[in-house]
Amino acid sequence: MLWWITASLCAFFIKGLCGFANTLVFTTILSFHTANVNISPVELILGYPSNIILAWKERRSIQWNICLPLACMVAAGSIPGILFLKNADTGIIKIIFGIIIIFIGLEMLIRELHPQKTKSSRAVLITIGILSGLLCGLYGIGALLGAYLNRVTDNTSSFKANICMVFLVENTLRMFLYAWWGILTFDLLKQAAALLPFMLAGLALGMLSSRILDEKAIRKCVIIMLMISGAALILNSL
Repeated sequence: MLWWITASLCAFFIKGLCGFANTLVFTTILSFHTANVNISPVELILGYPSNIILAWKERRSIQWNICLPLACMVAAGSIPGILFLKNADTGIIKIIFGIIIIFIGLEMLIRELHPQKTKSSRAVLITIGILSGLLCGLYGIGALLGAYLNRVTDNTSSFKANICMVFLVENTLRMFLYAWWGILTFDLLKQAAALLPFMLAGLALGMLSSRILDEKAIRKCVIIMLMISGAALILNSL
């Protein structure tokens, strides 16, 4: 249980600080000794209220023309991702997850070092949305969404507001499908309920720290740590 508490505190501290990457942190910490099919439902239950809290806090910065189309694409991609989670070999999933972490980390690090905002493209929107849906359905990962929204939003408040609104739509669908297909069980619900206080504590600390700490420096450290963790996860699963 100690690892679950540690994962909850660390993951949602990052969520409160940056608005995303909580799933990457949560899953990376736990994937070394727990199957993804047991991790994703718990993180989903914990992440749902955190998205509501952050979306409400930044509600004035929501850009509906950005988040609603993206949310629809993500929802469409989630279904095959969930099916793969239910039926795939967990060893293969962990190797794929490690590779995904490394490539997403590289892309995010490049964007952090050379920030620039680009115009939204319909083709890019559809591609990013469906791929993000696959990753969300399979792992709950929203980092690909983060990489895209970081380019098309104006500031940190807008970024947090829009990514959390997309997560809310996707999380609602995924919660229903997880329950329908038997991935979300009563035992996992109880485990998530026990971790809620730690999620709220981590989220509160992250939101408070975002007013004090250098957010860009922390995001770079998180990205590098995730890339190292992804490489270690691959080696551990081979």
